[in-house]
Amino acid sequence: MAVGIDDNEDLRTLRVDEDGIAELVAAQTECTFAFTTAAGWPAGVVMSYLHHDDRFWLTAARDRAHVRAAMREPRVTLVVSNAGTGLPGRRMLAVRGRVTVHADAETKRWFYPAFAARHAPNDPEAFQRLLDSPNRVVLEVRPVRIAVSHDSTRMPGDGRGGSLGSRPNKG
Repeated sequence: MAVGIDDNEDLRTLRVDEDGIAELVAAQTECTFAFTTAAGWPAGVVMSYLHHDDRFWLTAARDRAHVRAAMREPRVTLVVSNAGTGLPGRRMLAVRGRVTVHADAETKRWFYPAFAARHAPNDPEAFQRLLDSPNRVVLEVRPVRIAVSHDSTRMPGDGRGGSLGSRPNKG
């Protein structure tokens, strides 16, 4: 049985490897920040991130539901996909992590310029001024483990039932 030819049931061999994780995290700028509401419901919000020192850094206003949730329960999951990046195939990873909410000037001093340069390279100073608001916090997510990952380029036909001849040279 060949995954992607005969079935798509056992996808363990299609996990994203370390190089693939680095490539995906560098190419993408957004993730889904998944958290649990006070009522116990799973919830998520799409957020821009900065990957720095093997951590994910995000920002939001302190009164947002996901920030309140992070202060209440630090266990979160970030889901990153290659949608919109130009990377081939369908790639994703779900990163379980622990979040720390920062409101201190020292964190904001390095974070705002780096985040603005990544997300508004044509005018980072304007974006930095917009970010520097009284109720804004910085979220630091320290990964604990990759919970789930998938790289369709590791299977024949990119996971759409193609032939073995279309298998990329990824091993």
